Amino acid sequence: MTLTIAIGLLIPLLGTMLGSAFVFLMKHDMPDRLQKALLGFASGVMVAASVWSLLIPAIESEADKGAWAVMPAAAGFLLGILFLLAIDELTPHLHVGANTPEGPRSHLSRTAMLALAVTIHNLPEGMAVGVVLAAAAQGTAGLSASAAIAVSLGIAIQNIPEGAIISMPMRAAGNSRWTSFLIGSLSGVVEPIGGLLVIVLAAWLTPVLPYLLAFAAGAMMYVVIEELIPEASQGKHSNLSTIGFAIGFVLMMVLDVVLG
Repeated sequence: MTLTIAIGLLIPLLGTMLGSAFVFLMKHDMPDRLQKALLGFASGVMVAASVWSLLIPAIESEADKGAWAVMPAAAGFLLGILFLLAIDELTPHLHVGANTPEGPRSHLSRTAMLALAVTIHNLPEGMAVGVVLAAAAQGTAGLSASAAIAVSLGIAIQNIPEGAIISMPMRAAGNSRWTSFLIGSLSGVVEPIGGLLVIVLAAWLTPVLPYLLAFAAGAMMYVVIEELIPEASQGKHSNLSTIGFAIGFVLMMVLDVVLG
């Protein structure tokens, strides 16, 4: 199981690195149509993972409590939303493509604030991978090792467009291809770190595992609603983001059911 955990934690990072490598394939900015489709795809994967891989297992793990089985999932989901909301409000950060920073005023550079925005975005994904790996290792919540790897693989696929969306603007801003690739790749490092921390925490707090599953779901849904969907819906070609969302959602749903 140790090897499975290591593989599960690293697969999403590889997805980010693969997406960041787009800077070596494209000479100019990422086409707007492609970016809209990729943002929608990433949203679909995250929503499906939140439902099938996190919320449903959280509820099913408490099935013996009858109608009250939904309460840990509901509480954990809301806590995840509030946690990301607090980080969003208390951390100075700058989203890709934005000109105005969010959060409290600071003297940080644009690059530092961009890195913080990416960290806020990727943290819940790492938590999601970590908590399903922890549940699979403990044999709780009805999650198998293959189901955990399915979540990791789904997040990795979703990270491919994310890596590209981060590295391509860095290249367009005048950075070298290698610098843009490294910055894009490093944006995914927080995921295995966050996942490992959750695994360690879950080992000590097994009774709250349903809450942790739902907490990760809430955190991911916050990112989708607060950042991905608004970016995908602005301007032209928003219909492509809708198509991308549908494809990403179905792909993650299929992965979870087939491999789970």
